[in-house]
Amino acid sequence: MSQDPELLRRLLRAKDRMDAASNEEWPVRRLARVSGVSAAHFARSFRDAFGVPPHRYLLTRRIERATALLRETDLAITDIAFQTGWSSLGTFGRTFHDVTGRSPSATRARERAAAHEPERVPACFVSAAHRPDLRVAVSQKRRQEAAVITTPDDEVA
Repeated sequence: MSQDPELLRRLLRAKDRMDAASNEEWPVRRLARVSGVSAAHFARSFRDAFGVPPHRYLLTRRIERATALLRETDLAITDIAFQTGWSSLGTFGRTFHDVTGRSPSATRARERAAAHEPERVPACFVSAAHRPDLRVAVSQKRRQEAAVITTPDDEVA
């Protein structure tokens, strides 16, 4: 679906605001005000333009920022959680693990170990490859994993 260039410019404005302050709360109504459109129109248009809903985009940015802080600083994981916009350490840890497949502490250890390996691939490519894939909602991913765990493999007909 082709979108109006003016609308795309407005959506980019909202996306840029989320990028600049991903630690802040960005409900759809606030983003819609930034874009000058209704909340429903904003949510639909954002998903059409960028391939993910606004909330998932924001989660991606927060996880990327947290990963960078884990790699580049000695800040406590709790401090990183709060600096990147999470209001609960438990929610941060669970969501981080759901998205990346590793806990924040395991990610820190892996990132630091990787820093001592010789560079073979440019950092921009590595970052893109490790970008969280949030095309599936975290809650939906949990349900899918739970279904795999609870479905018996040895069903007898």
